[in-house]
Amino acid sequence: MMQHRIRSLLFLLTLCSIISCPRLVSADRGPVLFEQSLLASEWGETPEVEYAASRDRILNLSPECGTLFQWKGSSGCHGGPQLDQPLQTDRPNFTSTSVTVGKGVTQLEFGYTYLDSKEAGADVKYQSFGEFLFRRGIVADWMEFRLSFAPLEQSTDAGFYQNTTFGSQDLGLALQFSLTPQQGILPEMALITSMSVPTGSTAFTANQVEAGIDLVYAWTLNDFVNVAAATQGYGDIDDSGESFLEIAQSCSVGYTLTEKLGAFTEWFVLIPSGARTARTEHYFDAGLTYLINNNLQLDMSAGVGLNDAADAYFVGAGCSIRFP
Repeated sequence: MMQHRIRSLLFLLTLCSIISCPRLVSADRGPVLFEQSLLASEWGETPEVEYAASRDRILNLSPECGTLFQWKGSSGCHGGPQLDQPLQTDRPNFTSTSVTVGKGVTQLEFGYTYLDSKEAGADVKYQSFGEFLFRRGIVADWMEFRLSFAPLEQSTDAGFYQNTTFGSQDLGLALQFSLTPQQGILPEMALITSMSVPTGSTAFTANQVEAGIDLVYAWTLNDFVNVAAATQGYGDIDDSGESFLEIAQSCSVGYTLTEKLGAFTEWFVLIPSGARTARTEHYFDAGLTYLINNNLQLDMSAGVGLNDAADAYFVGAGCSIRFP
């Protein structure tokens, strides 16, 4: 028993001396210990693994830039409002612009539209005076506040019955967020959240608050052509007075004809979801813009309905002014 204890003690002393004095290890064991320590080192480098995983994100948050996000792989800040370039407007096409005006910048857009329609067998004509849109950059370059307002005149001719009503639409409030710049095939994008306040005349008000959302995506193909598209969803009411969700899809192609003169062609569709009387409407429109200077633009446009449910035609003209 005593010999067994002595042998155990000697074994422990030998093991301790080997651990405390690595020089006593034979040469052929050295590389094995080195490989093991290197393996342990690699397993211990968890921060490097976390850093590599973060690179899988498609977007990088960049509120200091002109847009909320930058696409993965981009260096520096790209996109956003450019005050040394011509102003970007919502007029005169249906598709909204994907660029905000910039912090502290005010932009006014207004115009006139004449529209001819057939409703329940009657010839109905609308005139929109003003089509006022106030845009103001707030908080940062990537965010703007919007206010819209439009006086209206409606003339109805149904044989012996004729009537003209003058009033105004509900007040529109919105916030636009510039999301991303364009990077190759990845689009420039913006998000517009909106609501209407029931302040309009009896003949034109919805009598309730209606919300909407608009996602805009655009590409500049070259110095002469750019493409913008949008998907919208907003509240509306049909002829029976029932509320429904209207979904709109649009695609606009802009052309730079000269340094001052521009043009566009556009298709858009209005799709009622859950409406009793409203039907899907398809339209095509086109127009011209004339840039007096970088902060002042004139426009004119015309469009036609492409199916029986759509309005017959509309024409309009307007002006946009930026105050940097």
